[in-house]
Amino acid sequence: MKITKRSIRYFTLFKLPLVFLSGIRISEINEDRVEASVRLRWINQNPFRSLFWAVQGMAAELTTGALLMREIDEQKKPVSMLVIETKASFSKKAKGRIRFSCEQAQDAKDLVQKAISSGDGQLHWFTSVGIDESGDEVSRFSFHWSVKSKSA
Repeated sequence: MKITKRSIRYFTLFKLPLVFLSGIRISEINEDRVEASVRLRWINQNPFRSLFWAVQGMAAELTTGALLMREIDEQKKPVSMLVIETKASFSKKAKGRIRFSCEQAQDAKDLVQKAISSGDGQLHWFTSVGIDESGDEVSRFSFHWSVKSKSA
């Protein structure tokens, strides 16, 4: 499956329905970065009328995972990927539209290539930052991804 905004939208609809239902959408995917956005709505809010932390985490994880999925697709080799640890920090109430972006495309490329060439599992931290409509950082998520070639 070629990794595009449309293919990820269908992927979330059928494989990650909570991502789809909460309104998370890929807004940009290119050679350098992946960006997802989500708008505060009734279905994804917390009792304090801001974006629920888990929704922010899903959007952030989607940006880092899409980078890896795209690279794995381009390599045409069977590779597994798994989040083994996560960290998050919150600096401002998340209201309105929040955009999460991960700009570590080269790290994803290097990680997948190293996993394929070595046959061993490889680990790397990927970070996605959430920015609100006024340009302020609202949250920062880091995901420790494990990537391993299946053909070892």
